[in-house]
Amino acid sequence: MTAVTGTLVLTAFAVKLASGEGPAVDGLLLAASLVGGLPIVVQAVQSLRVRVVSIDLLVTMAILGAFAIREFEESAVVTFLFLFGAYLEQKTLTKTRSAIKGLVEMAPEVALRMSEDGTFEEVAIDDVEVGDTLLVKTGGKIPVDGTVVRGGGSANEASITGEPLPVAKDVGDKVFAGTILENGTIQLTAEKVGEDTTFGKIIELVEEAQDSKSQAERFIDRFSRYYTPAVLALTIIVWLVTRNMEMAITILVLGCPGALVIGVPVSNVSGIGNGARNGILFKGSEVISKFGKVDTILFDKTGTLTYGNPRVAQMLYYARDHQLVEDLLVSVEKESSHPLAKAIVGAYPNARQHPVESTKVIQGGGVVASVAGHQVLVGNAHLMDANGVPLSSRARQDVDGLEAAGNSLVLVAIDGQLALVVGIKDQVRTGVAEDLAALRKMGVKNLILLSGDNQGTVDLVSKELGLSEAHGGLLPEDKAEFVRSRKKLGETVAFVGDGINDSPSLTLADIGIAMGNGTDVAIETSNVILMNSDFHRIPHALGLAKATRCNMVENIVISLVVVVVLLVSVFASTWMNMAIGMFVHEGSILVVILNAMRLLRY
Repeated sequence: MTAVTGTLVLTAFAVKLASGEGPAVDGLLLAASLVGGLPIVVQAVQSLRVRVVSIDLLVTMAILGAFAIREFEESAVVTFLFLFGAYLEQKTLTKTRSAIKGLVEMAPEVALRMSEDGTFEEVAIDDVEVGDTLLVKTGGKIPVDGTVVRGGGSANEASITGEPLPVAKDVGDKVFAGTILENGTIQLTAEKVGEDTTFGKIIELVEEAQDSKSQAERFIDRFSRYYTPAVLALTIIVWLVTRNMEMAITILVLGCPGALVIGVPVSNVSGIGNGARNGILFKGSEVISKFGKVDTILFDKTGTLTYGNPRVAQMLYYARDHQLVEDLLVSVEKESSHPLAKAIVGAYPNARQHPVESTKVIQGGGVVASVAGHQVLVGNAHLMDANGVPLSSRARQDVDGLEAAGNSLVLVAIDGQLALVVGIKDQVRTGVAEDLAALRKMGVKNLILLSGDNQGTVDLVSKELGLSEAHGGLLPEDKAEFVRSRKKLGETVAFVGDGINDSPSLTLADIGIAMGNGTDVAIETSNVILMNSDFHRIPHALGLAKATRCNMVENIVISLVVVVVLLVSVFASTWMNMAIGMFVHEGSILVVILNAMRLLRY
């Protein structure tokens, strides 16, 4: 309807320029008023049914008044501007709920349950009950929350904790629904099923947060509660006192705040356009308004403050022939799909690969292999001890130091002698400390780290970046509860994350900021998306939000001042009429548009 109305108005003006006034021009403007006025009238009637005198009613009466005195140009322009503003608001604030569907589709649908005769049969996930014994094989999804009772392996828990490194699982360890057993075979006892699982709670939290995050009333609607009845009352009083219908309708038309209708949306569109050009996607005007008030920002660690990919941070050699050590290590690690193995292979791009003659995986320890006539051990300190590889006091000090610095360790022994210790960790993004300092200068009081990683690693990252607080070992529901607690303190909270596990917090926060290479669920439940996962865009995004919010206020002030001047002039001067008033109206609309366009150069 907005497009049709605008086309009719433009066509009418084109005909008017070509052939002057006439029935064709009036017909086109009348058609534009009727087509565009229909949804406005419907909204006005619906508002009256619930005893709300909205700005839609004022616009409706102005259109009807313009009809009465045959000022079709005014009615058509007012109609189009109002429709266009409403369209921009609705378009940018539409929330997607496809994230819920994406989460549900990730949940396991079947499970292997032990029957009475000790065999395992495939059953629907809804048939699994607490106490059932389930079997999970390599590559399978763990269907419920439970405890391992037999076997072992390593599970990728990124969907729950957001951490990329697999977690070793042995008898007695807890496992979570929706995580993936990357290697090994386990049997587990079901303890939480269905909606009670950690993964089920993530889905529930996202649904709850999306339902409870109501759209804030636009300023125009709040203003119209008082403004609309006042203008209507003024119109009636003028008509009763003067019996001058044209003056009364003029007040209605001039009182219609055209610049106010278009001023706020056009500021938002300019701000959103600037953001898109700079790799920042704002999901609507309400997001910009709230973002400008943020005083607390919560950060996920992995993939947000860090790159999210383990990298070799340090290499300590204990053998003279470095090339041989690297060649044998890479030969073994190329046989593995483990994230640490991938990090090591990536760190030695020039290593020569030898054929691996035999490989034995030691659960919870590492790999024992035979390569080019050498015995090669790759794993942790327990693997070295179990195979009688001596560690000197210097080596043990090095191991302790690397662990204290937050590294995951890979020890390499060749023919019974320690040859290399590799420290691997997720690296902090370059320039993050400077970005955080910029946020503080913009008025963000609290910069807090929330992570599923261990507290020691989290504290190291926090100390390196100078954060206000750091909390580790958190599950998704813990992060979500932390967001709630900060909001209860009256803080305006933004959360920055990239994983499925972050989606409840992204949705619960006043502003959810997702990294562009994160999961679809995180992106769809967020309010702001950083394309290409460029963390350095956050200060620009906050500054732009503040500038856009200020620009909106400026446009509102300009619009209201113009309306007040016009209405006063109707009574205080003899020169004010509808034509001059509409000219000033159009001028004020141009002013607010030009003012908003300044944001494109921010």
